[in-house]
Amino acid sequence: MALELIRKENDIKKLSDEQLGGLADEIRRFLIEKISRTGGHLASNLGAVELTMALHLTLDFPEDKLIWDVGHQSYTHKLLTGRSGGFDTLRKYGGMSGFPKRKESDCDAFDTGHSSTSISAGLGLVEARELLGQDHTVVSVIGDGSMTGGMAYEALNNASRLNSNFIIVLNDNHMSISENVGGISRYLNGLRTTQTYTEIKKGVEGTLKRIPGKGDRIVSQLRKTKSGIKQLFVPGMFFEDMGITYLGPVDGHDVRKLVKVLNEAKRVDHAVLVHVITEKGKGYRPAEENPSRFHGTGPFDIRTGEPAEKSATDSYTEVFSKVLTDIARKDDKVVAITAAMADGTGLAAFKKYFPKRFFDVGIAEEHAMTFAAGLAAGGMKPVFAVYSSFLQRAYDQTLHDVCLQDLPVVIAVDRAGLVGSDGETHQGIFDLSFLSSIPNMTVISPKNRWEMADMLRFAVDYPHPVALRYPRGEAYEGMKEFRAPVEYGKSEVLYEEADIAVIFVGHMAELADRVRTGIREAGYKCSLINARFVKPLDTQLLDRLSRTHRLFVTIEENVVSGGFGGQVLEYASEAKLPVYIRNIGIPDDYVEHGNVEILRREVGLDCGRIVEQVLRDYSEIKG
Repeated sequence: MALELIRKENDIKKLSDEQLGGLADEIRRFLIEKISRTGGHLASNLGAVELTMALHLTLDFPEDKLIWDVGHQSYTHKLLTGRSGGFDTLRKYGGMSGFPKRKESDCDAFDTGHSSTSISAGLGLVEARELLGQDHTVVSVIGDGSMTGGMAYEALNNASRLNSNFIIVLNDNHMSISENVGGISRYLNGLRTTQTYTEIKKGVEGTLKRIPGKGDRIVSQLRKTKSGIKQLFVPGMFFEDMGITYLGPVDGHDVRKLVKVLNEAKRVDHAVLVHVITEKGKGYRPAEENPSRFHGTGPFDIRTGEPAEKSATDSYTEVFSKVLTDIARKDDKVVAITAAMADGTGLAAFKKYFPKRFFDVGIAEEHAMTFAAGLAAGGMKPVFAVYSSFLQRAYDQTLHDVCLQDLPVVIAVDRAGLVGSDGETHQGIFDLSFLSSIPNMTVISPKNRWEMADMLRFAVDYPHPVALRYPRGEAYEGMKEFRAPVEYGKSEVLYEEADIAVIFVGHMAELADRVRTGIREAGYKCSLINARFVKPLDTQLLDRLSRTHRLFVTIEENVVSGGFGGQVLEYASEAKLPVYIRNIGIPDDYVEHGNVEILRREVGLDCGRIVEQVLRDYSEIKG
């Protein structure tokens, strides 16, 4: 087994040709077996096996720098740098990350998790290399899906001015998570058909160079002009028009061809883009047939590809999908927007029923938000469904284009709170803080599946910006008996007693209810309040509760800094309410990967610790 001989970086170079020939299949079998148990990103990794092998055959680690865009396709890179033993704990708490991590290995040059960043990061590493007088190679790998993100073009524009080597590998598998859309996708489709380009180019250049005394100068001039050699064969010549040499397309599953073109790229004295064609999910039929399903998967049956466990309860995303589709049947002004996440955000059903009112803008959250603002200004009712972690990228557009104009855009903030195995880059623990800071923004969060439906209907009808925040996973089915109408700015009083008031946000309902039970079992009275509205605060209720309660306990799955509890504390201070405030939330830090329940215990969002803290606080207050 060749894979067993790879115990550290650069060991791949010691393998014989025969061993290299079987290595790709070994890696695929290893990945399928391990990910079927742990879950993880399968399809993208299966498609990048030979590309990663070629990169490791042509680069020296850790001296050379390899940056993976998004980073979920770096599993083979981890294998080839001696981390095979970590795959049993992949994405588990305390185990190996599913993304590149500098603290995990010197061979991981840059932490990634969001798309369209690798060229910018690589360019920075190149300039640092030049300033420090070093001579290592820097390679940024970016997918064709990530090329729909505007940041990639900002970086390409900047990279075009380089006078030193910088290799950009375009890993083109026709996919991001959903199928790619837009002009760049059509452009790359055109390039994929130009399989003979490289051979033709070399032949023309070779002929010209043989002209005595003038050949090299003619080739140089042709490279600099927009009427150069490539213009004859490739429509648009987008990259070379920017001053970036284009090599390819090359078969991304042919290691020999990849090594040859990468070595050629290393000899270029400026930015060079290597266009590689790969197949997402290659080598495992279920992933080949349904790459979106196996983009990020839980444990599964290798034989069938079916999930190991199926939930009988709808997720919050599924509730959102069903209710929005129902709303749209009755209101033809409702439109839906996704940034390349139709399946993940539940908008695939909307697309099926209302294709003309569905918009996939590609991996471009910033554009999606301003596009939604334009739709709203034009008289439509846009709903932009986006993961909390990715919404961070559209903060300026939310503030400047949506809220400044007070436009009726609904932001469906999916995967809010702790999301688990994807780790620091994907935890949705900042949205309450950054959304609540924006004037004209309303922020709401449901306690269960029924309130989710009611809040979505409220948000679509509300003529101002609204962010509806909900978590990943099964929709809570408790507290069904509490279903007061959603009224703007009003909280929901579930139980009203005295002394201690527990005020929770959204999916903290079940935890808050258990906290209340623990407090009452200790002999204290306790009220339970569903905040519903994070912004605006229900200050009238806070005023009233302050007359009969001595301690407010806020519970939210968001960083405490700037979150709901901080707003309650600020108001209580300004209004001089005679209460003590205890804010329970996530500390001012990033939260690593792992099971959500384990992570909650680690950050202090577990019933036992909260009850202990509350009882200690109340004892001191009574003091």
